[in-house]
Amino acid sequence: MAATESEPCLTVLAPQFLVDDLNGAIAFYRDVLGFSFGEPWGGFYAIGERDGLHIHLKEARKNAAERAHRRDNEHLDAYGDVKGIDAFYNRCVARGATILKPLSETPWGTKDFYLQDPEGYILAFGETIKAT
Repeated sequence: MAATESEPCLTVLAPQFLVDDLNGAIAFYRDVLGFSFGEPWGGFYAIGERDGLHIHLKEARKNAAERAHRRDNEHLDAYGDVKGIDAFYNRCVARGATILKPLSETPWGTKDFYLQDPEGYILAFGETIKAT
């Protein structure tokens, strides 16, 4: 029997990062990672977009101890798949990103790196280089 309704399809899943300096966070995601932003909503909330991916930035207090714990234990806040990881890594380095883990191959078949944004969030970017 055929279904009468189509299966739902997620089109975006975006992290929301709490930031102390909204303008500084926008500048990082725009200038280093290539996101574009409209005007912040209400002066405290901004949505960035790149290649169909979104990031939400909200100016609000965050827990400093939790941020330190995540950084000290390499707990990621977000991961992004990238086509052309070498070029993307080189762009991030050239634009002053704080690299926590340099670009390298992993045992699970990716080539990835970790960076930290100015607000302390840990982002990993990688590309599958071989099937596991």
